Amino acid sequence: MAAVFPIKPVWDQPGSSRIPFWAYTDEALYKRELERLFYHGHWCYVGLEAEIPNPGDYKRSVIGERSVILTRAADGSINVVENVCAHRGMQFCRERHGNKTEFVCPYHQWTYTLTGDLQGVPFRRGVKQDGKINGGMPKEFNTADHGLTKLKVATRGGVVFASFDHDIESLEDFLGPDMTAYFDRLFNGRKLTILGYNRQRIPGNWKLMQENIKDPYHPGLLHTWFVTYGLWRADNKSELKMDAQYRHAAMISTRGQQAASKEVTAGVTSFKAGMEINDKRLLDIVPEPWWNGPTAVMMTVFPSVIFQQQVNSVSTRHIQPDGAGSFDFVWTHFGFEDDTPEMTERRLIQANLFGPAGFVSADDGEVIELSQMGFEQKPNHRTLAELGGYGVENTDHMVTETLIRGMYNYWRKVMEV
Repeated sequence: MAAVFPIKPVWDQPGSSRIPFWAYTDEALYKRELERLFYHGHWCYVGLEAEIPNPGDYKRSVIGERSVILTRAADGSINVVENVCAHRGMQFCRERHGNKTEFVCPYHQWTYTLTGDLQGVPFRRGVKQDGKINGGMPKEFNTADHGLTKLKVATRGGVVFASFDHDIESLEDFLGPDMTAYFDRLFNGRKLTILGYNRQRIPGNWKLMQENIKDPYHPGLLHTWFVTYGLWRADNKSELKMDAQYRHAAMISTRGQQAASKEVTAGVTSFKAGMEINDKRLLDIVPEPWWNGPTAVMMTVFPSVIFQQQVNSVSTRHIQPDGAGSFDFVWTHFGFEDDTPEMTERRLIQANLFGPAGFVSADDGEVIELSQMGFEQKPNHRTLAELGGYGVENTDHMVTETLIRGMYNYWRKVMEV
C-alpha cells in the first residue's frame, strides 16, 4: 500500500544521487508527473508508421494514463486523437488495431473522421412528429466546435510521437543532436516491418523502467545471459551519453570476442561458465552494416519509450503508467522490409531474450516489483546512486550510475522537488 504523507514530502539530500523512496510511491506526486512529464512539454511515443500502413488503419495507444488513437487518414496523413467522445466522454475505441472509414461512438452514435472532426450527430435537427419538429441541438450548435482532442504529431524515421502541448519544441530539439544521431542510427529511413508484440503489467513505479535502461551497473551482474555470453559485460567497450538536459540517454556497448576476465566474473553468481544453449540460433549473431561498430545501443527517450538494439533484436518498449505503483510495458518487435527471411527469423529468435518471459528481461520485471515492495515498506528511506561519484557526465565505461543521476537532476527541476 502506498505511503500517505501528512505534509508535502521534501527531498532533503543535495544533488540527485540519493532518491527518496516516496518519489516512487506518493500518489499526489505521481499525478503531478502525469501533468508535467506526459501531458505538457514532452514528446511521447505512440507507435510506428508500419503499424498503420494503409488509409483507414488505426492503433489505440496511451500517453501517460490517457487513451489516444493513432490513425492514417484517407489522404495518407498521420494523426493522433484522444479516445474520448466530445459528447459524453466515453472511450469509444476498444480495439487495439483495425481499419475504419470513421469512428462512431456506440453510446449515442456521434461520428468522427479519422482526423478527429465531428461529422455526424443523430437527431441534430430534431425529429418530426405530428407535424412539428421535436428536440434537436440548439441552432448555434456547430460541429466544428465539438471534435475530438487533436494532438500535435511528429514523425521521424517511421516513429510517431505526439503531444497534448501544441507549443512544444520540435522533436529534434527535444532529442538534442547526440540523441538524434543515435535515433537515426536505428531508424535510418529503411521501411519497418512489424514482427510482433509482448505486453506485461509490472507492479512498480514507471520511473524504475527508465532507470533500468539507464543503469549499466546491473546487466553484467543480474543477467546470466549477458555476463555468460558477453552480450553486456563491464569489460565491454562502451559509452554512456546524455542530451544537454540529462533526460534522454544512450548506453552503447560492443561485445568483446575475448573470454570473460576473472575481474568481471569473480563472485558473480549469475555467471554460469558451464551453461550450454540447446538452440544455438539464440546466439546466431550476424553484424549489420548500420551498426557502425556497437553490438548494442539502448536508448531511453524520457519519459515514455526505450529504443532497443541488442545484437540483431530491435524493438520499441512503451512505458504506460497506471498509478504510482504500476505500469504497462508494451514491446513492439520490428525488422526492416529489406531483411532476408533468414534475418527475420534471426530477429524473432533473439527476441526470446526480451519481453515478459525473456531470458534477460524477466529478471528486470522481477527486480522492479521487489524494489517497489521495498519502497512501500520503508517510505522514509532513500536509494543510493553514487557509483562513479556524485556528478552527471558522459563516460566511456559502464561502472557508473551517472545516467540515473542525470535523469533525477532533470526530474527535480521540472517537478520542483
